[in-house]
Amino acid sequence: MQHIKTEQEILQAFLASLLKLQNVERGSIWVKEGDDFLCIEALGDQHEQVKGISIAADTPSIVGWVIENGRRTIARPREDTRHFDTLENDLKVKSSLILCFPLIMQDGTVYGAIELIDTSAAGKKINLKQEHLDLIENLIGIGSIALSNFIGYRRQLQENRELQKEIDQLRFENPLIGNSAVFLRTVEKARDYAKVDFPVLITGESGTGKEMLAREIFRLSPRSSKPFLVQNCSAIPETLLESELFGHTKGAFTGAVQDKTGLFEAAEGGTVFLDEIGDMPLNLQARILRVLQDGEVKPVGGNQTRTVNVRIISATNADLEQAIRKRTFREDLFYRLHVLPLHMPPLRSRREDIPGLLNYFLQRECHRLGISVKRISPQALRHLEQHAWNGNVRELENVVKLMIVATENTEIDTSHLPEQLLTGGMQLRETRPEDHPLPAPGDSTQEQMEISLTGYTWQDLEKKYVTALLEKNRWSITKAAACAGLNRSTFNSRMRRLGIRK
Repeated sequence: MQHIKTEQEILQAFLASLLKLQNVERGSIWVKEGDDFLCIEALGDQHEQVKGISIAADTPSIVGWVIENGRRTIARPREDTRHFDTLENDLKVKSSLILCFPLIMQDGTVYGAIELIDTSAAGKKINLKQEHLDLIENLIGIGSIALSNFIGYRRQLQENRELQKEIDQLRFENPLIGNSAVFLRTVEKARDYAKVDFPVLITGESGTGKEMLAREIFRLSPRSSKPFLVQNCSAIPETLLESELFGHTKGAFTGAVQDKTGLFEAAEGGTVFLDEIGDMPLNLQARILRVLQDGEVKPVGGNQTRTVNVRIISATNADLEQAIRKRTFREDLFYRLHVLPLHMPPLRSRREDIPGLLNYFLQRECHRLGISVKRISPQALRHLEQHAWNGNVRELENVVKLMIVATENTEIDTSHLPEQLLTGGMQLRETRPEDHPLPAPGDSTQEQMEISLTGYTWQDLEKKYVTALLEKNRWSITKAAACAGLNRSTFNSRMRRLGIRK
């Protein structure tokens, strides 16, 4: 027996079995949806003209009568005033006899009806013997419960998937949040840009959310069902960047053991986001220009060009016009990229958006940790609104993470804020600590004393500080806590949070 996987296959198999038992070829399944009766499946000649039709509840119909009364009926369309004859206006073969049964849930609720239709001239194909009708009705009764459970399960599953998708977006993505005029103008312009296919150049400081803006353009564009691929042009050597973007052939260079598809080809039909385009080497800029002009790419080590269909969105925090004057950025490439300019404003120019961003990051991070959502006291919020936020939204996101773990209370007050927020000092940034190791405790060489601390997250610095205190005091938590000006339990709690153990 064939395994039935879809709702449509279930409905068709159920209906086909009943038609076979009654020796007729036409039938349909109807369900009540709101104030209407909807045909969700039909079989027989011209069935595609019946499936999907909706009959208003206040319009006379045989299925409506059966659903409302909860019992079967036999009707001769030409004589029965309940018949919705408009349905058959365009059908070549008309109904001569209709046998209709209710679909009933286990709790007795009628949710639909099944019509078995005789189209023979005399309408004598259907078996109307009482025992046969009772048998059909029993079969439909059993099947209708299973059918309602299956349909309900499938619909609930789809609703759950859609709900989970919304939850995932809330928890794990950085949406565009803000009500300030300058921010709303930017977002509105981005949504207008989504309607066309020209290149977009997004400018703005680091951490403002340029990639999120690019994703919004992609999400609303006709290319949204295709790939969205990202490449940072500043964090990768020139040779490797060329291979990432254009691909390479086997043997093109040492380590190229097989052909590799580049980003532009992999994104066929979709969008490529080139972040920090201002840091791209000049040699590669000429190749990007070729992609924009002709849609052509050539793998490293390859002899033949390939045509791609991609949209390019680029972003930079650099002054490209100044880079053009310094001859570090091609002027012709700038004008190719700058067709649709877009500027992402810094956080300090839209301070009224800070409360909304804080609320979003608090909810998202608390959900991730599986803890109750914390709130920020009015005093702490005032400090946060007055901070310079040189690291923009990314810095604010890092601060939220720190505040969540800095207190076990449900309310975050000023005592839980990082010191730099209260003194106007260091800005948090998302960099890797291993890129610039901190000086070892006690090492005071001039070179290490001049290392900037602005490249570290607060958690990285705190971990180094706590470890240094413990090593200085031979891992005596009591003495280390005293040096930090904290009581022993608080210091010990921070050790656990930072994952520090002897």
